[in-house]
Amino acid sequence: MADPKHEESFRVVDRRLFNSEGELRPEIAEEQTREQAKSKPSPLQPDAKSTKAAPPVAAPETPAPKPDRNFQLLIDLLARNAAALLGGIPDPGTGQAYLDLEGAREMIDMLDTLREKTRGNLAPEEDRLLSEVLGSLKLSYMEISKAAAKSMREGAKGAR
Repeated sequence: MADPKHEESFRVVDRRLFNSEGELRPEIAEEQTREQAKSKPSPLQPDAKSTKAAPPVAAPETPAPKPDRNFQLLIDLLARNAAALLGGIPDPGTGQAYLDLEGAREMIDMLDTLREKTRGNLAPEEDRLLSEVLGSLKLSYMEISKAAAKSMREGAKGAR
């Protein structure tokens, strides 16, 4: 005798609180009302603090932040300084590239801190700019620091 096959199925449940327009979904509002009704004190034991149930609270719609030119200039300033310290921009006086890995690392750390402290408060364009600049600078820093370390090792071997 063959084993009966059990057909398994699954169900997808949308658990998001808000719809695409940013409004509280009706079933969530009903659920909140039911929860509030459960937590309401019975008529025999009145609660002095509240006699009415608070209406369901929808999260206020916050407009997306607008890009700020000054913030973009700040990012540009820090990125240019980091690039200059990585030897990417020659010194105007001497025409020689200047390499300061510690200074470049500090500039990159400043941009990283700026990103962490402004997370969620930036316009999409600002967030994208900051991410791209940081990614590029970190990659350049890694490549240059590896090349500098290799050069120092080879120089140390040649001096022996």
